[in-house]
Amino acid sequence: MLLCIALPASVAHAAEAPVQVMLDASKPGAVIDRNIFGQFAEHLGSGIYGGIWVGKDSAIPNTRGIRKDVVAALKALKVPNVRWPGGCFADQYNWRRGIGPERKPAVGEPNSFGTDEFMDFAQQIGTEAYISVNLGSGTAQEAAEWLEYMTAPTDDALGAERAKNGHPAPYKVAILGLGNESWDCGGAMSADFYVNEMKRFSHFVNNYNAIQPMKRVAVGPSGTDPNYTDAVMKAWKGRSYSWDIDGLSLHFYATGGWPPHLPSTGFDEKDYAALVKDAIAMDDMIKTQSAIMGKYDPEKKVALVVDEWGAWLAPTPGSNPGALAQQNSQRDAVLAALSINVFA
Repeated sequence: MLLCIALPASVAHAAEAPVQVMLDASKPGAVIDRNIFGQFAEHLGSGIYGGIWVGKDSAIPNTRGIRKDVVAALKALKVPNVRWPGGCFADQYNWRRGIGPERKPAVGEPNSFGTDEFMDFAQQIGTEAYISVNLGSGTAQEAAEWLEYMTAPTDDALGAERAKNGHPAPYKVAILGLGNESWDCGGAMSADFYVNEMKRFSHFVNNYNAIQPMKRVAVGPSGTDPNYTDAVMKAWKGRSYSWDIDGLSLHFYATGGWPPHLPSTGFDEKDYAALVKDAIAMDDMIKTQSAIMGKYDPEKKVALVVDEWGAWLAPTPGSNPGALAQQNSQRDAVLAALSINVFA
């Protein structure tokens, strides 16, 4: 369908020809990747405990310990995927402590919400699981066994253990994160050292559920730093059959300056502008990293995955600084809209 709209000229230019706008409705528009609306659930502050998980005996309405109101909200949003368990937390997480009837608490972590609870949560809201494995303090074998527990059939020992814990059917893992911020909290690794570790994990950590193809995402840059991007993509271009990746992550938070110090409430116009300016900088970061990736991958087989972004502000006064608690405001909504517009 071709639509033609005639716009009248102004009175001052009545003698000029009218302006015409031609719209061809038969041509498809731009395609927006649904994954830009993905979410992130980390064991930090009240994000998991209290936010998603309240326990089966809680007075808060829940289904198997998971809050009904949160499930309803996320289900309505049609969230495409949720990344878990971190974040920096992922590189110190021992998955075995969070399965079975006898949980093994760690310092500051009761492990009440583990693999089976997360997968239950993902199924309740109708989303895909994005699992970030422990590449920092864990081993490739531990990560491989975790994927085996989640995705293997019940004639496998770990698949049978999953069934014993209440879920005979294999889980679906859509995305596998090969570490998190390995340049800092994920192990303080040089780019070359990370590449060697990533290649091992990519090779040995396998998906056993043929129904659900699994994509692998490697650690990428912090902001505009090109080192990880260049090293990972250079290795990918020269890869052998034994390993592969489908994505490279990019993490960037709008802070208005480091360390995060802007208040989440009671901010002035200057603070507001500083944060918005940071958010807009995401556009240049994506272009810079995409250009580096393009040198090694002109066909764009490896996706740039922005899986951590948003406002990082000063902790709410009186809260535990380590919990990174901050109050949301309309400014956060504006920042989110700006960021999603950049991604689209």
